[in-house]
Amino acid sequence: MDRDQIITAPRVSVIIPTYNRRDSLERLIQSLKLSMQDRSIPVEVIVVDNASTDDTTLWLAAQSREWPILRCLREGRQGKNFALNKAIHASRGDILCFMDDDIVLASNWLEATVGEFARTQYDALQPRVLPGVDPDSQPAQKEILYQYNIPVVDFGDAARAIKGLTGVFMLIKRQVLEKVGGFDEALPASGYHGDTDLSRRIKGAGFSIGYTPRVVGFHELNPSRYGSGYARRSQYRKGLSRSLSTNDSIFARIMTNLAPNLLRYFWYKMMGRREKVYKTEKRIMKEWGYINGRFQRRFGKDPWM
Repeated sequence: MDRDQIITAPRVSVIIPTYNRRDSLERLIQSLKLSMQDRSIPVEVIVVDNASTDDTTLWLAAQSREWPILRCLREGRQGKNFALNKAIHASRGDILCFMDDDIVLASNWLEATVGEFARTQYDALQPRVLPGVDPDSQPAQKEILYQYNIPVVDFGDAARAIKGLTGVFMLIKRQVLEKVGGFDEALPASGYHGDTDLSRRIKGAGFSIGYTPRVVGFHELNPSRYGSGYARRSQYRKGLSRSLSTNDSIFARIMTNLAPNLLRYFWYKMMGRREKVYKTEKRIMKEWGYINGRFQRRFGKDPWM
């Protein structure tokens, strides 16, 4: 691939926000390098260091000297959406590929991305996301997959329209973002609900969102995410985040979502259905986060403080 072509005419922009996950980022960059050997598609890779305090900054500087298509930016404001928007403004590709720093990619992902936008009618695409491996290169145990607390996106082997995107890995045409704007920087620093908010605006502007099984990423298994404690905290924060941008009736949420899930939880607990208990508890915590966030906002408090 000619360096001048890379610099002047990227077809695809890869955008990666990162914070204190040097080892994970290194695995992702390695998978990107392997997938781009002897390729003809012009591409740029933009990594935004979101004020990391480990050795990510030094490592990225060394990588950018060795790999000409890699551009490293730094965003001092803590927050995933700040980092993503900074990269969008700096990017030049027609297709923007957003990916978290804790995935790795199938070797054909780049050709498949360009091919799927040409083959389908969708304006934004959700790739398939499957479980990867843990730090010891061990795969997930299928019978307890739900306990790893990773996003798994698998709607089967055929492309189809879907409701929205999942932020871990998503593909969007530049023209879409030029019309609907970037990520909402008023949302919490963690980035929760940013993908849902963006999907809503994409659909509201008349664009289409589809799923493709041909573009595949693998989410790493991180022991710090395992178990119900992480699941409860994560879902509660998602509920808090959603409370910042929606104003559903609190009474309606209690009656239609929280109360039924509480009943299901106790029923599943009595029946010994462990996976159902686990997943229902996540729904309860998400609803409780939303309701608590709404109450705090009503009294003028910031639910994230």
